[in-house]
Amino acid sequence: MNDPFNLSGRVAVITGGAGLLGFQHASAIASAGGTPVLVDIDAARAEAKAAEIGQQFGVPAAGFACDITQPEKVSQLLDTVLARFGRVDILINNAANNPRVEASAEVNFSRLENFPLAQWEADIAVGVTGAFLCCKTFGTHMAKSGGGVILNVASDLAIIGPDQRIYRQPGTAEHMQPVKPITYSVVKSALIGLTRYLATYWADKHVRVNAISPGGVANNQPEDFVERLTNLIPMGRMANVDEYRGAILFLCSDASSYMTGANLVVDGGRTCW
Repeated sequence: MNDPFNLSGRVAVITGGAGLLGFQHASAIASAGGTPVLVDIDAARAEAKAAEIGQQFGVPAAGFACDITQPEKVSQLLDTVLARFGRVDILINNAANNPRVEASAEVNFSRLENFPLAQWEADIAVGVTGAFLCCKTFGTHMAKSGGGVILNVASDLAIIGPDQRIYRQPGTAEHMQPVKPITYSVVKSALIGLTRYLATYWADKHVRVNAISPGGVANNQPEDFVERLTNLIPMGRMANVDEYRGAILFLCSDASSYMTGANLVVDGGRTCW
């Protein structure tokens, strides 16, 4: 019997591939014999991370730079991947903007009342428009080539609203209290809508489209924040950085062959409460 998790011979494009979770997604693909293509705005970092994965797993991983908000750049990326590997079987839309809005002594720009339009547009451009362009470009190729898999990386905050209490800082004035920016919830919710739309649109072309909604990953956050967040999680902890690999592999492989249009929630139980 063939191993349904085996990805040998398959090529997976991972946007935001040089980031914390992008690298883990690429590792999941490589661990099953697949060829991960790490795509990032930072060329040097993408190439370095790809080389690390290639050495660890013995697969021909590659790293390429691409601004996924630019249609012509995404088209060029497809041509580059096809020239190198001859095929594309999987797309993981993982890229997201990491807003770093300048703070001031008078205004907290993370708050909705002060959130800059330019930051809104930048976050939507990467998280939503970039995902759309990658789906349009790579998904169309898959649809014409016999099928494939698209996986959109959403979040538990695509299902529930952010509990802004976990970000509060004692002694800080109310109008200066930090919050999870509005664009995070909007982008991640949009990805689930994109998933459902494409799942039905390309079902007859054998392109499966699913989403994953992970919870927070432990990454040296302040202890008081971690304590507040883990109090909201039935399992009582944040995820380890490599703890989504199994779910990523499942959704990208034939093991999930009868799944499309679904959103797999992997959040330690947070959305149960």
